[in-house]
Amino acid sequence: MQAPHRGPLAGLRIVEMAGLGPCPLAGMLLADLGAQVTLIQRPEPPAIDTGPLMDRGKQRVVLDLKQPQDLARARELIARADALIEGFRPGVMERLGLGPQTFETNHPRLVYGRVTGWGQTGPLAQAPGHDINYVALSGVMSLAARAGVAPSIPATLIADMGGGAMFLVFGLMCALWEAQRSGRGQVVDAAMVDGVGLLSTLLHSLHAAGRWSDDPAQNVFLHASPFYDAFECADGRFITLGALEPPFYAALLRRLGLDDVDTAAQYDHAAWPALRERVAARIRELTQAQWCERLEGSEVCFAPVLSLAEAPLHPHAQARGSFVQVDGHWRPAPAPRFSRSGSGGAATPLD
Repeated sequence: MQAPHRGPLAGLRIVEMAGLGPCPLAGMLLADLGAQVTLIQRPEPPAIDTGPLMDRGKQRVVLDLKQPQDLARARELIARADALIEGFRPGVMERLGLGPQTFETNHPRLVYGRVTGWGQTGPLAQAPGHDINYVALSGVMSLAARAGVAPSIPATLIADMGGGAMFLVFGLMCALWEAQRSGRGQVVDAAMVDGVGLLSTLLHSLHAAGRWSDDPAQNVFLHASPFYDAFECADGRFITLGALEPPFYAALLRRLGLDDVDTAAQYDHAAWPALRERVAARIRELTQAQWCERLEGSEVCFAPVLSLAEAPLHPHAQARGSFVQVDGHWRPAPAPRFSRSGSGGAATPLD
């Protein structure tokens, strides 16, 4: 009988310093795909208790780093690891006696992953901050503005997890790959503000090409178009339309019964306000569930706006196994998926 796959990162050893936000998610992603992740946790409770989900699949060691014997134990664990990840402000690990220079001689292959909001250098390096601040400074938050309303973004997803955790993992794997040939580790400086900026490369490219306008009345992504936005239904819930391409736009108009609209004039910005009112009025005629029956799976580029509780129950999520149940609660399943090596299958809480 063939042994079960352990994930593509089986054999990789990671030490994670307990913290908040992007670093725990990065550790979870690595554990999900088979890495052995050892979480070093301090005895005192965290400032913000975010629950156990992002600690799934990890091994935990509780150490008081102010005690010489526990500090020595931490150094021993790091000395046996391929990489370390931490999310403290610059200088904290150095003050603990666990900075990258500590391991340069005895563990030159160690990859040292550091994720912060502002980065290891620069005038804001020591300033506190959170997701909302990094997204704002990167220029990306301005893209979420609506006329007369302050810009709003989903909590923690863009900077903490997108610009922080994902770039930390990517940088870590790049450095580990390079270390296989050079025999030397290095410090990975993953700044959330840098990551968010890089995620906006497509928008900067459109801007440079003269295809991005800061005027919402002429920008399909800035909540003024009749075919790319969220719209309220009869029951107060919302659906989303994303019919950017002409065939999808034509299908949308047809399914909404707006046959008198010229499909060739999709980007006639002067016509957007009146047509948007017609589309919004039409969407308000039916409930979200009724629109799902009519539009879901069609060529109009449609999806309902679901709550966190509803998303795992959607038929598409159920069919793919996008969420798993642990202790009676739905949790996102490991991603991405691999055709041969599988994932580590780490859907259980911290060991």
